Amino acid sequence: MARIWSENSYCQRRQVGALIVKNKMIISDGYNGTPSGFENICEENGVTKPYVLHAEANAITKIARSGNNSEGATLYVTDSPCIECAKLIIQAGIKRVVYARDYRLTDGIDLLRRANIEVELMPIEEK
Repeated sequence: MARIWSENSYCQRRQVGALIVKNKMIISDGYNGTPSGFENICEENGVTKPYVLHAEANAITKIARSGNNSEGATLYVTDSPCIECAKLIIQAGIKRVVYARDYRLTDGIDLLRRANIEVELMPIEEK
């Protein structure tokens, strides 16, 4: 489902989707893209704009705007989290991260493991 959700992204270089699940229910979702009210163009001259939000950040901030919380939840995401998203995941109380593709940098995954968050690589079939 995270891969399907990633298809909502307007980003050209990489489309990423994320779902937060708690008590067997999806409580939030996100995909990478520009902030609300901005143009849906993620790159300029082949370079990602600095204000593009990652899928995990979008899902976590969506929780913050709702009456729900992510304490003890699982995050399913198509790509391994970066270090900035890892910090958000830790602070959001998420206890498990399942991702489908490795990223060239491992600092985000390393930080999650250091915080005793369960991390699992679960490859999915590409479309």
